[in-house]
Amino acid sequence: MIERLPTPWGLVRLGVAPDHPQLKTVSRAFEKVAARPGFRFLGNVEVGRDVTHEELATLYDAVVYAVGSQTDRRLGIRGEDLPGSWAATELVAWYNGHPDYQHLDFDLARERAVVIGNGNVALDVARMLALTAEELAPTDTTDAAIEAIVSSGIREIVVVGRRGPVQAAWTSTELSELGELAGADVVVDPAELELDAASAAELEAASNVVQRNVEILREFAGRQPAGKARTVRLRFRASPVAILGDDRVEAVELVENRLEPDERGSVRAVPGERREVLPCGIVFRSVGYRGTGIPGVPFDERAATIPNLEGRVLDETGAPVPGLYCAGWIKRGPTGVIGTNKKDATETVERLLEDARAGRLPQRRGEGAIEDVLTERAREIVVYGGWEAIDLLERSRGEPHGRPRVKLATWDELLAAARGG
Repeated sequence: MIERLPTPWGLVRLGVAPDHPQLKTVSRAFEKVAARPGFRFLGNVEVGRDVTHEELATLYDAVVYAVGSQTDRRLGIRGEDLPGSWAATELVAWYNGHPDYQHLDFDLARERAVVIGNGNVALDVARMLALTAEELAPTDTTDAAIEAIVSSGIREIVVVGRRGPVQAAWTSTELSELGELAGADVVVDPAELELDAASAAELEAASNVVQRNVEILREFAGRQPAGKARTVRLRFRASPVAILGDDRVEAVELVENRLEPDERGSVRAVPGERREVLPCGIVFRSVGYRGTGIPGVPFDERAATIPNLEGRVLDETGAPVPGLYCAGWIKRGPTGVIGTNKKDATETVERLLEDARAGRLPQRRGEGAIEDVLTERAREIVVYGGWEAIDLLERSRGEPHGRPRVKLATWDELLAAARGG
């Protein structure tokens, strides 16, 4: 297993919200696999920088890319790059202790934050910004992020979605948690929940999750604010058309959308005439992730995925590339949760094993080993014992405070701890 960071677990460590520790228990499955003979972890090794795909293909019979979707989708609007306009992924990586993001300086002194998007990541951002010191204390949020969030000047967090409440992509668990915040009221205007004919029909045929979501929103709309220090406000049928400001973010210009059925039977947002300028001091864009290509590996720029059939990577003619596979978001796009990715990975491995049994793997292992390549390039490898040393140190730092861990959040700290293993 080759990993760019000194630590395994990917988004389980650096993407799952710190106040959702139960979701991180999937790491135990990784630990069981890692303990088996034949498994090796090579951290602090980046494909394309320290070793090429062509070299991996020479050293191994099969290579599986499970690199996820590593960048954010853009809004493509004026002012998107103003200071104070951030990708939600940057904030998530920062408060989770990703070593590439600890230098970022989020100005949380502003009174209103706007989150663009109606998925679980958007709700994670809104909820994290609204948590109290007591709610953050038992989590593995970085100390710097806890201090910044608790002392921030944010009083209102507005979550804006381009379509309606029926089309929102969040899960019921994420949504209901907003109503349980100790230091923030959740506010929904009942008028926002009035459904057009297409949405009403969609709700009638929708899954239990969608129907439950609408029930929760209606319950929120019926609440009276309790006067808590912060407010999370959910808005629908509005799209940003510009982020305004001279030297930094000062407001978001929104257009009111109407919802219309499209040719595929779903509901699309169509911009109307009415516009609104919503003053704010910081914006978090959460409209999806996007995959990036790996040098030497086929890549579909339009879909931002590796072209494949059930995990077998396809070349430009549509034929499978012997010994090359992909899984997860880089395979099918940034959709689904942990369980979705487990099923997806199973499919890929089944195809790999089919090819092995049928003799379709190239059996092209070359002379030497990957360590020889990396040593020649003076790359410091973090092996599994190094990760275990990091893990032990983080857990021991957290235990006296009742926290699962206190993360090492810089490259120097992580590599120094790994050397002890």
